[in-house]
Amino acid sequence: MLKTFDLVLIGVMTATAAVTYTIKHRAELKVEEVHRLEAEIKLEKDTIDLLKADWALQSQPNRLERLVKAYNEELKLQPTESTALVHAKELPMLKSEVPVPDVTEAKVSAKGATVASAKGAPDTKGAQATAKAQPIPMPAPRGEAEDADQIETGSVEE
Repeated sequence: MLKTFDLVLIGVMTATAAVTYTIKHRAELKVEEVHRLEAEIKLEKDTIDLLKADWALQSQPNRLERLVKAYNEELKLQPTESTALVHAKELPMLKSEVPVPDVTEAKVSAKGATVASAKGAPDTKGAQATAKAQPIPMPAPRGEAEDADQIETGSVEE
């Protein structure tokens, strides 16, 4: 009986050793993965720092001024006028802000238009419903009248 008990204990100790080794191996793999991820993060941070330094060199005012002088004939660059700047309130509405037309009104106005056109009568009710359903976003008026052909651009002046 004592020998059977010893064999059971040896089996339990072997199983415990195997489980302990498996847990240790998984922990080592996780530590290696953490070190790999830390190295990738450090590389990305170094790359970001390098790109910021490169951007600082590329956007130096004296370098840009030399480039403007060198390519002035070819590009025909001109300073931005202060009247060419657009204010935020002058921009049209975002698509997400445009009200959605009511589907039932559109169906009613479409049926009304069919009935009215069949009778030969003008469809004023359908036109009003369509106009209410889809407002056209318009920019806010400026203080001075400007040419419609000019394109407004944004710029930062020194």
